[in-house]
Amino acid sequence: MKKILLLAVVLFASLNASAQQDEGTWSITPKVGFNLANIVGDHTDGYSMKFALFGGAEAMYQVTPMIGLSGGLLFSAQGCELEGDASIALTNLNIPLMANFYVAENLALKIGLQPDFNLSGKYKYNGGSSDISSTQTVVLDIPFGISYDISDFVIDARYNLGVSKIFKGEGGSQRNSVFQISVGYKFQL
Repeated sequence: MKKILLLAVVLFASLNASAQQDEGTWSITPKVGFNLANIVGDHTDGYSMKFALFGGAEAMYQVTPMIGLSGGLLFSAQGCELEGDASIALTNLNIPLMANFYVAENLALKIGLQPDFNLSGKYKYNGGSSDISSTQTVVLDIPFGISYDISDFVIDARYNLGVSKIFKGEGGSQRNSVFQISVGYKFQL
């Protein structure tokens, strides 16, 4: 058993040593993708996942060969579907601030903090819509996920866990729940 554990540690260490990011470099990655968004929490019976798009760019500074710090600006359509051909449509500016841990060559695990600035909120129903005035201006999410680099292309999958409530008032606590998949192209600066 000790030999297997030692072998696993040596294998993991050799994988870590093979990462190819150069320390002290900057890169920028324009990206596009899709969201599977929902609103979860109190009084959300009948809410279901909504398919929507997002896009923007992230910049990363490679602190060490194994650790990168990134920040981004992403325009994101979020919200949820409601029963009866209705939906809540939120347009947000997401600012993900992430730590990227390269655990193997081209493979990074990510975790961070993400302020979301609400740009608009609409309740859509039967071809009509009305503004939602009770949305918070800023909410906070915890994004975590994984990415893989294929040459200069980056495939990223992450989940944004909402930690602050989306709507003002005493109507309970509803939060973001957003799964994102994107593809981007990394430019070294």
